[in-house]
Amino acid sequence: MRIHHAAGGLMMALALAGCQRTASMDSVNTQPNLRPLEAQPVGTVSSSQLPDPTTSTAGGQFPDKPTTDTAMATGTGMGGDAAAAANGLEVKKEGMVGNWRVSNGPSSCDMFLTLTNLGSGLRGGTRGCAGELTTMRSWEVAGKQVILKDLNGNAIGRLYKSADSRFDGSTNSGQPLSLSR
Repeated sequence: MRIHHAAGGLMMALALAGCQRTASMDSVNTQPNLRPLEAQPVGTVSSSQLPDPTTSTAGGQFPDKPTTDTAMATGTGMGGDAAAAANGLEVKKEGMVGNWRVSNGPSSCDMFLTLTNLGSGLRGGTRGCAGELTTMRSWEVAGKQVILKDLNGNAIGRLYKSADSRFDGSTNSGQPLSLSR
């Protein structure tokens, strides 16, 4: 019985010793030496009207704005994703969880999606992928769109639900991308 009391007393003394402040900690200055910044001279400021970027200036600074048909045919802008977005089915993030087979251009690989939070999205990853998909670390659902993201939260690909177990879209570089089970 004495051993238990002695051990308990020793534990209490050690716990209280850890709570005491030492004199050396009182003398430490934890505030950095901050000084206000000095004002610096500024050069002259001028203003002028910028040209309208939507108007064509033959041989000028801005190229002609592509028509919707041109953008869809060349794969620029939203391209084929615009049609997928218009026809996309409703997406529920709970239905995305699990293993997916990925077709990315000429190659295929695996993608795993979870409901674990990671930054501004949900944790995900790939195995055996090439190109941009090797950097995929998270994903999110935004309306009818599934956005694949890198570790910094930058979008690397976008997909739309085209069937019960299929999503189609593209990577940022324009490579066709599809998920299926």
